[in-house]
Amino acid sequence: MSQIATITSKRQLTIPVSIFKKIKLKERQKVIVEEEGGVIKIQPSINKVLGLSGSVKIPKRFKGKTLKQIISTSKKEYFLEKFGQSK
Repeated sequence: MSQIATITSKRQLTIPVSIFKKIKLKERQKVIVEEEGGVIKIQPSINKVLGLSGSVKIPKRFKGKTLKQIISTSKKEYFLEKFGQSK
């Protein structure tokens, strides 16, 4: 499915509604933007994470936790280490 979209002066791109719905994006959702051979690819970031599942060993301390819990814990640890405070 190809559609025309416009890039604004602020380099923002509006994804056409039909494509937005087809790939089940949500407002404020993070996406991965890649360039490959002059082609821009956009995909939900969770797809990239799920694609890695099974290929990356999960530390024992994260076993049994949801992805959201792992991200939250990791952010807290990162900010504590870097700034001495959690975010």
